[in-house]
This record gives sequence, structure tokens and C-alpha cells, in this order.
Amino acid sequence: MPEGYYTRPFFRGSGMAQFHGSMVAIVTPMKGGVAIDAAIDWDRYAELLEYHISEQTDGIIAVGTTGESATLTEAEHCEVIRRTVQWVRGRVPVIAGTGANSTAEAISLTRAAKDAGADACLLVTPYYNKPTQEGLYLHHKAVADAVAIPQILYNVPGRTACDMQVETVARLAAVPHIIGIKEATGEVSRATRLRALCDKDFLLLSGDDATAREFILAGGDGVISVTANIAPRAMHDMCAAARAGHIERAAQIDAPLAALHRDLFCEANPIPVKWVVHAQGRADVGIRLPLTWLTEGGQRIVRAALAQAGLSIHA
Repeated sequence: MPEGYYTRPFFRGSGMAQFHGSMVAIVTPMKGGVAIDAAIDWDRYAELLEYHISEQTDGIIAVGTTGESATLTEAEHCEVIRRTVQWVRGRVPVIAGTGANSTAEAISLTRAAKDAGADACLLVTPYYNKPTQEGLYLHHKAVADAVAIPQILYNVPGRTACDMQVETVARLAAVPHIIGIKEATGEVSRATRLRALCDKDFLLLSGDDATAREFILAGGDGVISVTANIAPRAMHDMCAAARAGHIERAAQIDAPLAALHRDLFCEANPIPVKWVVHAQGRADVGIRLPLTWLTEGGQRIVRAALAQAGLSIHA
């Protein structure tokens, strides 16, 4: 086992789920154009799940930010999780996005995910209300105390206006049921600091595709990826090479994806990636307000990034 490679197994029923490698923050396909009530396209969603499993994606993150968790009703949110678990059938881990800026709501969503059979939950730091570090600790501890399911912290201050400090993560790493963090600051040095402060089996997952390779080489276990929506095999192969310590091979795979890592955020996520999934023929035109469809200028930017990655589209 290469130095710096860590996994932590968890059991659901008779199967073992390992959380590592390239785990896709999957889009929720919709139909009906840009609308307040664009309908979830369940048929296309089932097809997307099969596509990712066939392309060796290492895990599915359902109803994260990329899955438009902010525009779904609570009932839809829970139904996406339930169907994801049902259709994946234990072939790869399913991690459910259950974070909220209300502790009570986060507990409710996390409990629903456990009841649906999810392997773990991903809980973003409470957004908008900007809690203190003590508030973050008490929030996540309350969820972990209330629901006995593996829980992954999610730090993305660019969206939440709230940065969970490394010392707070280390405190939470000692709380039962909290098993790791998705760190989306893009600061690779945090992987080294977290690895030094937390147990060796505490999961460190990148939430930033552009720096994921370096994050893994610095001791991380994998990435929760937007790019994996459209280049799943390449992201799997890159993560596998990095986790094995094959530095040059990982860099070689990652280099053509660099523009995609950047330009899939040329407009607010998931606007660009949903356009690409549609352009690849894997989803209809569908997104919920206040999100909009990718502009013509954005399409030109993303087309160039796709060409650099050697990926073709139909649109």
C-alpha cells in the first residue's frame, strides 16, 4: 500500500463501501427548459447512474450543490436519494447531500437519507447565517449525535461565506459518525495540516477539481467532482494514479482536463455542467430558476475546454 494512501471501510447490510477516488457530484437531469418547476427526468437520471457505473466512477453524490439541492423541495430531495440508492443497488457508494443552514432541517434530511439506505451523508457548513467556529462544531455534533450514519463535512466558503477552520475539523473528527471532510477551498496545504491533526483513517476529499490531483498526492483520498459528470473515466484514472503515487501518470491524465476544471465554473455551477451533459446527449434542457441556461458566451468558453480535453458533444 503506497505511503499516504488511506481508506476507511463502512458496512451497510453485507456489503462494504469504501469512499475514495473519483466520486461524482451528479447533476439532477430535468426537462421543461428554464422554469420554476422544471420536472426531474427520472428516466435520464437512471441512465446517468448506469453510465457512471460503467465508466468506473467510484461513488455517487446525490443532491449536492451540483444536483440543484437548493431548488428541490424537501420531498423531491428525499426522493432523489431514495431512487439513487434503489437504482445503484450497492454497486458503488451513495453519499447523500443533507446539509442545511438549519440544524433541525439537516437532522431531518440526514435521517431521511439513512432511512433510504444511503451509505453516508455530506453536510455543507451552514450557509448565509455565518456561524462561529463553535457554532459549526455544535451544529455538526448535533447532527452526528442524532443520526447514526457516516457523515462527511463539507467546507466551501466561496458559496457559504463560512470557512470551517482546520482546528474545528480536528475537533469534529473525534465525534462518532463524522468520518471525513470535503475540502473545497482549493488550498492543498490543508490536506497536509488535516492529515497531521486527524487520525490517519479520517477521510480527506477534495472539493476542487483544479487542485484535486495535488490534494490526493498530499495525502487526500479522492475528490467529489464536477468534472466527473462529463469525463468520468479520466477522473477515475487520474485519481487512481495519484492514490498509487504515480505522479507523472496522474499529471498526464489531468493536464487535458485543466481548462474544464476551470471553465465548468465560468458561470455558476451547475449551469455549465448541465449544458455539457445536455450537449453530450445525456439530458434534456432543464434547469430551475433562479439558475439559467448557459449563455452563448459561456458555451464558447466551455466548447474550447471540451476540445482541449478531447471530448466531443452533439450540440
